[in-house]
Amino acid sequence: MDHPFNTGAPSISRLAIENGALLSGRYWGELRTFLAVAKAKSLNRAADELGVSRMTAGREIRRLQDAMGAQLLVFSKTGAALTRKGEELTRTLQRFDQEIHTLTADLRAELRQAEGVVRLSVTDGIGVIYIVPALGRLAEAYRRIRIELKSPQNYLCLAENRTDLMVGFAREEHQDMTSVRMGTFHFLPIVSRSYVERRGLPTRDNLERHRFIDSERYSSKVPIWAPWSKLVERGTVSHRCDAPITYAMMVKAGLGVGLLGSVNVLEPSVLPLDLDCKIAIPLYLTALTERLQSKPVRIVFDFVLSLLGEANPWLARTMNLEADDAAINDGYAMLFNL
Repeated sequence: MDHPFNTGAPSISRLAIENGALLSGRYWGELRTFLAVAKAKSLNRAADELGVSRMTAGREIRRLQDAMGAQLLVFSKTGAALTRKGEELTRTLQRFDQEIHTLTADLRAELRQAEGVVRLSVTDGIGVIYIVPALGRLAEAYRRIRIELKSPQNYLCLAENRTDLMVGFAREEHQDMTSVRMGTFHFLPIVSRSYVERRGLPTRDNLERHRFIDSERYSSKVPIWAPWSKLVERGTVSHRCDAPITYAMMVKAGLGVGLLGSVNVLEPSVLPLDLDCKIAIPLYLTALTERLQSKPVRIVFDFVLSLLGEANPWLARTMNLEADDAAINDGYAMLFNL
């Protein structure tokens, strides 16, 4: 039936795709440049990221601001700061950027199986001992997925699309993120046999005579580290180190008593110490909920859960110093040439 009032005007039921005009104007490229500057907080760093000159990036920012009739960024010697209007536009563009990233990843996955780069943020210690030995199995099952391991920073990296998945020690409660409890990471005092040969076995009664390797990671006022702090206060701090792998090597080199993950007892040259200091911290795997719609990201998410969940005997709720897991134990032995 014809419309009773045929005025010749376009139907309100007409699809937006049928309208030939671009409502956003002609500055899609400028929007991409603006988002890069907003994330980098620097025109120079954004230009390097985009592979254009600083002059070109600056010109596109000016063109965008002129088109919108509003100042979006304030530049100074220390970098670029967003105005209120700039913050509003950044939030919108970040969501759009994330949706495009997810959509393109999914399209590639549908056309060519699961394919793409998945960025995983994890500490060196967990990455070297638990993730790296198992990457071969993932590569066999999904040959087109490439893992990019990144040093963990903070959850802002997830929100700004600088990483896809993050292994951490706290649950993220943000409404846009999925944070799943995995296994438990156990710490205990460990000393090398070479240290014991030189200075004797550290016990609860003679800590004043012994040296400790401390770390800023253990020096916060959070109560969970209190048992370790009490031990360190009784002895002498010989060295400090914040890099996990370097810290472990300092302990194994006999430089002092250190606080290490329980899996390090697989190293024949060290001894666990009974000093009334056992620290258990839960592990969490966090991702932007929207990113989990991407098939490669979901595959790697499930892969990490399988490695770092409570089924891993080294990460069970109760600490086990004689865990029998060939995948982990053999991987540890391979990585450290045992």
